[in-house]
Amino acid sequence: MKAMTKQRGFTLIEVLVALGIVAIALMAGIRASAALADNTLRQTDVLLAQLCAENEQIKVRLARQLPGIGDTRSECVQAGQTFTVNAVAQITPNPNFRKFSVSVSKDSHSVFQLSAIVGNN
Repeated sequence: MKAMTKQRGFTLIEVLVALGIVAIALMAGIRASAALADNTLRQTDVLLAQLCAENEQIKVRLARQLPGIGDTRSECVQAGQTFTVNAVAQITPNPNFRKFSVSVSKDSHSVFQLSAIVGNN
């Protein structure tokens, strides 16, 4: 009678468990990569929207006069993307100054807001 030799190798259950662990690890990596990509796009939008807001405030400062009270809406194109710029000038207790707020949105979603007190130079 032949002696039974022990075979080496993994059982089907062990292989399936290992594949499950690898699949879970890969899914976590994919989710992390997607989150990083979304964050990069968001940061790009915020930077471009900030440029639009600062440009609007610079226009007011270069005019060397107080902005008219009220709000205006315009479009700003940065890096091929179109942003909507809402500028609001409000009175302050001191008549020599105005509160000037700029809100920038893209696709109806607010991206960036900037406020400053401006005076006539």
